[in-house]
Amino acid sequence: MERSSDLPGWRRGAELTGRRLECSALDRLIKDVRSGSSQALVVHGEPGVGKTALLEYVAAQALGCRVIRAAGIQSEMELVFAGLHQLCAPALDLLDHLPAPQRDALRTAFGLSAGPPPDPFLVGLAVLSLLSEAAEQQPLICLVDDVQWLDQASAQVLAFVSRRLGEEAIGLLFTARAGSTNLAGVPELALAGLQEADARTLLNALLRSPLDMRVRDQIILEARGNPLALLELVRGLSPTELAGGFGLPSAAPLSHDLEESFLQRVAALPERTRTLLLVAAADPSGDSALVWRAARWLGIAPNAATPAADADLADFGTRVRFRHPLARAAAYHGSTIQQRQAAHRALAEATDQAHDPDRRAWHRAQAAPGADEDIAAELERSADRARARGGLAAASAFLKQAATLTLDPAKRAGRAVAAAQAEIQAGSFDAAQDLLSMIEPGPLTASQQAGADVVRAQLAFNTSRGGEAPVLLLKAAKQLESIDVALSRATYLDALSASVFAGRLASPGGHVPEAARAASAAPRSPHPPTPVDLLLDGMARGLHHGYADGVPPLTAALEAFGTNMTAEEELRWMWLAGITAIRLWDDARWNQLSIRYVQLARQTGALSELPLALTQRAFTLLFAGDLPSAASLIDELHVVQEATRSGLAPYGAMILAALRGDEDQVASLADTALRDVTTRGEGIGINFAEWSKALLNNGLGRYDLATAAGEISVDYDKDLASHCWSLPELVESAARSGKTETAHRAYSRLSEMAEAARSDWVLGVQARCHALLADDEAAEPLYQEAIDRCSKTYLRVDLARAHLLYGEWLRRQRRRIDAREQLTVANSMLEEMGMTAFAARASRELRAAGGRTHKRAVPTQSQGLTAQEEQIARMARDGLSNPEIGTRLFISARTVQYHLRKIFTKLGITSRSQLESVLPGAPSRL
Repeated sequence: MERSSDLPGWRRGAELTGRRLECSALDRLIKDVRSGSSQALVVHGEPGVGKTALLEYVAAQALGCRVIRAAGIQSEMELVFAGLHQLCAPALDLLDHLPAPQRDALRTAFGLSAGPPPDPFLVGLAVLSLLSEAAEQQPLICLVDDVQWLDQASAQVLAFVSRRLGEEAIGLLFTARAGSTNLAGVPELALAGLQEADARTLLNALLRSPLDMRVRDQIILEARGNPLALLELVRGLSPTELAGGFGLPSAAPLSHDLEESFLQRVAALPERTRTLLLVAAADPSGDSALVWRAARWLGIAPNAATPAADADLADFGTRVRFRHPLARAAAYHGSTIQQRQAAHRALAEATDQAHDPDRRAWHRAQAAPGADEDIAAELERSADRARARGGLAAASAFLKQAATLTLDPAKRAGRAVAAAQAEIQAGSFDAAQDLLSMIEPGPLTASQQAGADVVRAQLAFNTSRGGEAPVLLLKAAKQLESIDVALSRATYLDALSASVFAGRLASPGGHVPEAARAASAAPRSPHPPTPVDLLLDGMARGLHHGYADGVPPLTAALEAFGTNMTAEEELRWMWLAGITAIRLWDDARWNQLSIRYVQLARQTGALSELPLALTQRAFTLLFAGDLPSAASLIDELHVVQEATRSGLAPYGAMILAALRGDEDQVASLADTALRDVTTRGEGIGINFAEWSKALLNNGLGRYDLATAAGEISVDYDKDLASHCWSLPELVESAARSGKTETAHRAYSRLSEMAEAARSDWVLGVQARCHALLADDEAAEPLYQEAIDRCSKTYLRVDLARAHLLYGEWLRRQRRRIDAREQLTVANSMLEEMGMTAFAARASRELRAAGGRTHKRAVPTQSQGLTAQEEQIARMARDGLSNPEIGTRLFISARTVQYHLRKIFTKLGITSRSQLESVLPGAPSRL
């Protein structure tokens, strides 16, 4: 480990002069890490201002800590996880201590084993766990220089880790150019130029002879407090020039021209030394053996390194290390294109094809003077390997370079389309749009045109959720019919899903009827139908010909779903399978699929799927009346969205607030959601937002408001099944507010589904709604049927509401004893579930019927816990281990243990086994 006394004089000066406040902040970071806390900090500023010197200061001061390093390298920005591998390499012996999904994800990401592409956020969690394991042995300081030049995958993971640090004894210190956004959200320390007095002190320490005061003042003025500018100016001028000031007019030491100073110093070296520096700059891995192999290929002798070391530009020791990134840039950009190509060619020859094929391919590409199909094909193989490791941005970079080296228009277009698809998967939508411009000149094959249209559709869907996405998907599906039937059918199914999602906000040509009509004409598969084929047939028939026509194939699809399907295929279509179960009113299968969805997303580490999976599972729990467990999943969903920066309207939170009778929360969430989904073109979000208002106001007994919201929710009538939750609310509110015509219209649409689906769930809800519209003689058996059918499902909310409506009807019939029996059941169930508004409605009716209510006691043992502590406590109560809790909440197991100690103290208990007795609610089923 380097100590201050071991550092070169220029580093000691730069780090100690004028940096008292900054050093004090870094001292606090080191102290916090030694005491067991974790901190992350980004030091940012202009080149030469002293960021790297502060890293050296931390390395020297971090006594008792383990220090590991990494640095962003501009020419490695396309090599997936290159920066992360630098940082984690010293701790990879601890991989076996990680949970299996994390261990496998990290091994795949680093190319240590084969496997499916890992989710980048699972890789992030694995890195957090790995660093936490390392910190168990000794407090850990991670120093990462030049973040702006990290590869995208590494930057994303390190940003994720920085935001999830807790009590692991880890310090993450980054340096970045001013304006770098790779670590958005991480605490920052802006490093400005030195104050004039400090700059003068530093300059005096650097001078070896007296300096004319006017010259000194001019140097300080022009350097503008940049330490490296001061150093380079003093280095570049002789004592005579400094003393007389003659060198100042021709010098260019200003901070924005620092590279020019390095360029001049590189240019002054012997040619063989310049070539050696160029080779080292062209492959910044720091592997001295590789550099010397390439140098030998170019005929360069070992003594060529001496002038570079004497000029203090680079050190060729066990690793090659440039004095400053600008020195590396000067060595590279100060050469001609032909010289750079020769250096890359030598590095390609020196790179082992078996052990590092991707780096070799990249060097070959940089060395190519023009189009080269052999290199382009090798880059394609590198892209496949990058994609398998989860490096989608790197895969795109390889494919883009391959397209650039391709003369054949068809191959060029195909590679550009594949690169654009990788960029979309990586979330780089602007880059994907730029890549599409590469294929505009054409000509394109039918397959390539279809692929380009799919990319455009995916861009439209990801950026707006509505707009042109259904139209473009339909166009691509049509073109694929004669090329790839299976892909065509899958694209038609995507188009149907997109049209349902866009709803009333879809562009012309992409509305549900138009998409369903086109999908109905899709070519049949020559093979036995798969679950995906059945889903397509059922959705197309149901949306084109009517709800009833779609029920048989959709039922068959759900029965077959999961059979002979890989986990990847299940995940690909699981959201649609779950939605189909809801559309069929199949509560049992919906429950099973939602459990499987969450399990698959967690087991495979598909964190991009987890928000949808948690939302769907939360809805099953909400309808089951298990609001605490649903709330727990919704809290977890918030954590996942914060960690992954994924965008999803707060569907579950809106309905949870409505069931709880929380007016302010519903208003806030619904208004925000309406603005958001309208901007994005996500029409289905309007259905949900207005449904939440209708549900809330029915609970509060504000039937006019509920009717108004319900009518908006079901206004888009192109997809009957999308209103399965809104229609019952509208029937109830309209019937109670005297709008019988509206109520009958809504009931008619509900009945259409009930007659076709015939499940206890839909028939129970239908009977409940029918009873509201029936005369007194017919109403009672309908209410009894509703209770009987709903009791056969797990959907306790619908059952409790059936008891409530029956009790209210009985009271109006002056059958007070019978009314009290039903209202007591309803009140008890609603209170137990936490449905405050509906419970209050039942309580009022029960008192009016002469009954007595007993409010459920609300446990208070958990008061004083923070929201995160409550989540951790519930999960620990439910039997999850510390690593499992950490995985769900994106924190380390060590941080979980830290919080559990605080929880035990607050709750006055001593072990996990006592949590069940002091926490409200039943254990979660997930």
